[in-house]
Parts: sequence; C-alpha cells; structure tokens
Amino acid sequence: MNKLFSFMLIAMFLLAACAPAAAPSAPEAAAPEAAATEAATEAAAAPAAADPCSAESLASAPAALVGLAEPITVAVVRNLPSDDHTKQFLDGARTMGESLGFVVDTFIADNDDAKFQELVAQAIEKGYDGLIISHGKKDYSYDMLKPAVDKGINVVTFDTVIEKDGQTLPEITTTFQDDFKLAELSLSEIVALKTDGSPARIIKLWWGPGVPPLDRRETVYQKFLEEGKIETLETVGPSNFQDVQGDIAAKVGALLAKYPEGTVDAIWGSWDEMAKGAYTALKDSGRTDIKLISIDVSNQDMNLMREEGSVWLSTAAVDPALIGMVDMRLLAKSFAGEELPANYDLEAKLVKGSQLKPDTNMLNLKDVIEGWGKSDAFLEPWMEQMAGCYVK
Repeated sequence: MNKLFSFMLIAMFLLAACAPAAAPSAPEAAAPEAAATEAATEAAAAPAAADPCSAESLASAPAALVGLAEPITVAVVRNLPSDDHTKQFLDGARTMGESLGFVVDTFIADNDDAKFQELVAQAIEKGYDGLIISHGKKDYSYDMLKPAVDKGINVVTFDTVIEKDGQTLPEITTTFQDDFKLAELSLSEIVALKTDGSPARIIKLWWGPGVPPLDRRETVYQKFLEEGKIETLETVGPSNFQDVQGDIAAKVGALLAKYPEGTVDAIWGSWDEMAKGAYTALKDSGRTDIKLISIDVSNQDMNLMREEGSVWLSTAAVDPALIGMVDMRLLAKSFAGEELPANYDLEAKLVKGSQLKPDTNMLNLKDVIEGWGKSDAFLEPWMEQMAGCYVK
C-alpha cells in the first residue's frame, strides 16, 4: 500500500513537470498586441517625409520649367581663349544650369570671330532652347543673334554689344562686368604710386577698338589722361591669340631696353592674360622698378602676385564663375517668363597682393576680399528650391 502510494506521488510529479505553462491572464496577453497597434496608429498619423523634388514640393516653381518631356538645352559660346577666366566662367554657367536640370554645352572660339559666328549659327540651327553668348563684337553681333531671336531662342549675352544702324534686340538681356569701375580701381592704384603730383608714366596693354569690355575700360583711361593723372609711353596688344602671354612677353621684353630704370612707373594690363606676359618680361629683365597693375584675376595671377619680390601689386576683378552663374539665372528667368532688365553690370572688387594668403585661390578668395563671389542677383527662391532636382 505504501509502495502504491509512493508510485502515485511520483507519477503525479512527473505529469506536472511535463505540462505546458499556464496561459497568462487576459490583460497580460493583450499588452504586446495593444502596444503594436498603438505604434502602428502613431506611424500612420505621422506625416511622411516630403520628397523635395516631387511635383507637390515644386508647386511654387514656374510651370514652364516643371513637367517637361525633355530637359531644357543651353549652349554657352565664348569668344576668348581657353584661359583660367574662361574656364571659371563656363564652370559657373554649367554648374548653375545643371542644378536646374538644364543640359549645358560649352564652346570656345579662341577669339576667332569667324569661328565664333559659325559656332553660334550651329547652335541656332541645332535648336538649343537658350544661348549665353560671351564677347561678341559690335560689328556682327546683331546679325549673328537676330536669327536666334526670330526662332524664339532665349538669349543672354556677356561683354557683347548688340547694335546695328541704331537698332538693338530688346529681347536679349546684356550683362557686363562694371568695366568703368574696374578701370577706375586699377588706374587709381597706379596714380597712387606717384607722390610728387606728376602723371604716372605707363606702358599700356590694350587692343581695340572693337572689344566691348576693353572699349569701356578705355573710356576711363582717356578720362585719366585728360585729367593729367597718367601719361602713355607705349601701347602694346596681342597679335597671337593662341599664345597671348608669350606674345606680350616678347613685345614688352623688347620695349624695356628703350626705357632705363626710373623712366616707367607702371604697366597697366587691361586684361590679365596680357598682364601675365608682361610679368614674365619684367621678371626675365630683372626690372623691379616697374610695377604691374591689371584687370581680371585667376589662380595663376595670384601665384605670380605672391612670388617673392613680385612687382604685380594688384588687380581689379569680378568673380568669373559668378558671372556665368548670374547669366544662367537670367536665362532661367527668361524660360520662366519672368521680367528681365535690359542690361546688368556685376560689381567690381580690388584684389591686392598684400591681402593674399599662401593658400588663397579662386575658391576661397572670398575669405580675404569682402563680398567676393557673392551675389543674390536674380537668384529666385524657386531656383534654390529646384537646385539638386532634375526637373522633368
């Protein structure tokens, strides 16, 4: 009997050990399910992250630029050599245009007027939606661009005069650097070299007439002449546009022998590509008595201005990348059907060699020249909104 009782106790213990755990009470079982439901409800209620490039997000953008079957195409044609200034101008235009979803093609004519006109004619024939034209000459720019206007192509120009028999093309916005201020800033630096009130004796680097920016700078130069502030000893210009620096270096080098030390105060470079050649000539001749002051700026210019004992004291300039960007903003506004000015001048700055740090370049020049490369001109809120979105 005792054995049977013991066996029954053992059997009951084993059955209890193998039985499944008791189900929790109803409230405990429902807790995880309720939490999951609450989380799902909150997630559904939370607003979804907005797509900055969706049609809804771009609702305030001009209707003419949104929902296009094909991207807008732009040709940028430049009638100057492929120097630093040109490359930065083209980069500025390309970067701004591509940020808005435009397809941007660039072309350089190397100051070959026949090639330039042919490139523009080809761009018109190919049916680009817009053109940015740089450095077209007055002799032919009206006739060159009239077919583009007639075809409904939007056009913005830089350093280009459009006039024929008193007629212009009012559909085109023209832009310039403030060439009058550029000349005034640079020539005032030369005048300041003289402390006895006598005119500054200058070797002038210039060519023309017929080059719009140089013609505009020349008007200020003539004013300084008339006021007795400067005296022109020689005028030198390039004849080889495939090697402007080498051409000017040879010509200035040949001239220096005519002028003993103390007879020339400065060389004025109305274009920095010529100034670079003059710097080479001065350095090779050991002429530290003649100072060099110019217009326009590049990384190469600043490297030469920083050299030990450099006679290149300063240059007046506008950020070339900013010029390209502003021109593209104007073109974008024209695509959007917005009002444009007939013309616009970009603000000039003076860059002194003494201001440059060892690592100063075109990208960080703004750190030493207040306001350099900054302009909200024609930068509309919708452009900033659309930047980074490929608009289709």
